[in-house]
Amino acid sequence: MAEHREFLSRRLHSLLGVIPIGIFLVQHLVVNHFAVYGEESFNKAAGFMANLPFVLVLETFVIYLPILFHAILGVYIVFEARNNTKRYGFFRNWMFFLQRVTGIITLVFIAWHVWETRVQVALGNAEVNYSLMEGILSSPIMFWFYIIGVVSAVFHFANGLWSFAVTWGLTQSPKSQKIATYVTVIIFFVVSYIGVRTLIQFAYGA
Repeated sequence: MAEHREFLSRRLHSLLGVIPIGIFLVQHLVVNHFAVYGEESFNKAAGFMANLPFVLVLETFVIYLPILFHAILGVYIVFEARNNTKRYGFFRNWMFFLQRVTGIITLVFIAWHVWETRVQVALGNAEVNYSLMEGILSSPIMFWFYIIGVVSAVFHFANGLWSFAVTWGLTQSPKSQKIATYVTVIIFFVVSYIGVRTLIQFAYGA
């Protein structure tokens, strides 16, 4: 019974990492990328997202609760995981290790980002607009913290897609897993570019 519950928990953990968390990550970075087109464009995009109907309910059940479950189980997996050198080779074991490391970094980054943005907005200390992010990223320390956080989150998502495909039986053969590796690497670079380019815009207006 315990093994069955753990099996189901791991499946749910894998699923939530892609739907809805992964989808939200990409959507969030794409919306933020409007900053590249100017302050007004970003403020309009951010304002549209903030004024969606039932936004608090959506954020709670589509974002925060899935992330909380994924994070709690993820931390457990990090501390009990062991590299499977017999089943996978050198490259995959490094991806396995980096998945755990970036998971912890992403958790810390998300907690801080939520504190600086959503919590401060709820307390009436800030508004979600271009000036807020510009102010945060004016500090070189925070700029590099955000760079590391965003790249870690994207890596965790992209590499997690590979694990998701294996876990759910979408890629069983070595060839299909190799193709999945190429696809997830492309996703990592494309989405990372979107996120990093946005941060550079906020920090330097370039």
